Amino acid sequence: MSSSGRDLPLAGDASARFLPWVAGAMVFLAALALAGAMLAQTVAARWQHDLAGTLTVEVPTRADAPGTSREESALALLKATVGVAEASMVPRERLERLVEPWLGVGAHLAELPLPALIEVRLADDARLDLGELAERLAEEVPGAKLDDHALWLAGVGAVVRAVEAVALAVVGLIGVLSVAAVGFAVRTGLAIHGDVVEVLHLIGARDGYIARQFARHAFRATLKGGLIGLAAAVSLVAVLAEGRGAFGPLPLPEVKLSALAWAVIASLPLAAAVVALLAALATVHRQLKRMP
Repeated sequence: MSSSGRDLPLAGDASARFLPWVAGAMVFLAALALAGAMLAQTVAARWQHDLAGTLTVEVPTRADAPGTSREESALALLKATVGVAEASMVPRERLERLVEPWLGVGAHLAELPLPALIEVRLADDARLDLGELAERLAEEVPGAKLDDHALWLAGVGAVVRAVEAVALAVVGLIGVLSVAAVGFAVRTGLAIHGDVVEVLHLIGARDGYIARQFARHAFRATLKGGLIGLAAAVSLVAVLAEGRGAFGPLPLPEVKLSALAWAVIASLPLAAAVVALLAALATVHRQLKRMP
C-alpha cells in the first residue's frame, strides 16, 4: 500500500473530467446570484439613505397663471410648515439633465413646459400629516402634487427582499445539485476502480483510508473548477460594469460591490470544495458498507 495515500488512479477516470466542469458552472451561477442580490441591496441602501425623510412637490405650469408666483407660493407654504427642515427649488438645468436621457441629446429642452420641482427635507422628529399637507398645497396652488418617497422606498425594499430570497434559493439549489454531482462522480469512481478497492480491502486498508482518497480528489477537482467559475463570474460582472456606457446617458446604478461582498463571493470555490469533500466522504462510506 502506497505511503502517499494515492493507490487509486482517480485523476485519470471520467469523474476527473466531469467534476471540475460541474463545479465551475455551479460556482459561476452562485457567484452571479449572490452578486445580483448584494448589488440590489447596496443600491436600495443608497436610495434609502438619500431619500429617507424627503418629499418632492411638483408644481405644473399653467397658461393662466405665472409659473414663478405658483412656485413661490408653494415654496412659502412648505417653509412655513412645522416639521419641514428645508425646502428648495430644483434648478431648471438639473430638470433638463433628468429628462435628457429620455428625449435625447440636442432636444429643445428650453422650450418644454417642465413642471417645477421642490425638494423637501423633513426634520428628524417630524410628525407631519402628509394628506393634510397635500390638501393645503392643492388649495394654495391648484395642480400641485406631493410625492412621498417612503411609499416608493417600501416598494423597493419589497423587491430587494424578493431578489435576496430568490438568490438564496438559487444558491441552495446549486448546493443540492453539487452534492448530487459529487455523489455521482464518487459512485462512478468506485465502479471504475472496484477491483482496486477490493484489493486494498484484502491487504488491510480501512474504509476511511479509501474514502479520504476520494475526498481529496473531489476537493481538488471542485476547487480547480470553482476557481475557473469564479474568474468567469468576476469577468462578467466587470464587463457589465464597464458596459453601462453602452446604454447611453440613462441613469443606471453603478455596478459596485463592497469589500465584504467580494470576500463572500471569493470564498465560493473553497466552500464548494469543502462541501464536495464532505459529500465524497459520506458517499464512499455509504457505498463501501454496501459492498460484500
